[in-house]
Formats: sequence, structure tokens, C-alpha cells
Amino acid sequence: MARASRRAARPAKRGGLANALFVVAAAEALPAELDGVADALTVHFPWGSLLRGLLTADAAILGGIARVTRPGAAVTLLLSLTERDNVTEIGTIDERTFAVLAPAYATHGLTLLDARIATREELAGSHSSWAKRLRAGRSRRAWQASFRRRHAEQGKDEGPRR
Repeated sequence: MARASRRAARPAKRGGLANALFVVAAAEALPAELDGVADALTVHFPWGSLLRGLLTADAAILGGIARVTRPGAAVTLLLSLTERDNVTEIGTIDERTFAVLAPAYATHGLTLLDARIATREELAGSHSSWAKRLRAGRSRRAWQASFRRRHAEQGKDEGPRR
């Protein structure tokens, strides 16, 4: 993350990204300064409490994600799960997993658009060294789920008003 942060801080003509922000914080305890700032949020291959929270629709984690995204923001998850991850509440990810989780995500303003097995191209496009280590898409199945943050006219929980 430090290396990516340094690259993002470069001038735009050298590949810098003026709008990139790198924060080390738990999803359920993100700084208030981040409320409503993200047009897009991606989570690539979480583990531990974040993986468990995403797969069990933990209200604190989903609330944190919803809080930092703007209405209309894209939220993309790349997930992989094995017995070793010890998320006994789920066991495995399959076609039904996100359909079951969708109502809980929706209570936080996150509408499920698509959930499916990630392609090798999508995994490569994530530029995730962790995906390579996991051999995701080769010996380990990975799933991609896409959500959209609801707009104000579509329902409640639209985040901070400025």
C-alpha cells in the first residue's frame, strides 16, 4: 500500500492519481472525513473479520461501506473462501450466497447488480498480488459481486447531507 500511495502521489503526467486516497482503518470504524467521498469502492480478497463480515452481512461493516460511498457509487467485491478461512456460517460461496445476502446489503443502500465466478481476465485486471498467491482462478475459485449505492429517490440510508 505504501508503494501504491507513493505512485499515486506522483504528478499526473507520471501516472499519479490526484483523487486516490489510502487509509488504514477497519471497515466498521472508518474516519468520518471519508463520509460520502467514494464514487467507487473495491474490496479484493479480504480475509479475517472483513471476509466474515462481508459474507455474513455484518451491519457494522456494511454500514461503513455504505457511509463512505456516494449515492450511485459502484461497489465491487472479489472474494474467495476455503475451509481454512474458517467462516463456518457460510461454508462455501456459490450461486445462492449473494442472493441470500442481497436483502441485508439492501438495508444499507447497496443493491446487488451481479454475482458470479470471476474470470481470469477480471482477476488479472485486479492487479492483486494476493490473487496470484491464492492461485485464484486456477486452483481456487473466486467470486465477483457488484453493487450500486442507491440514490436518494430510491430509498433510505443515503449517507451524510452536506
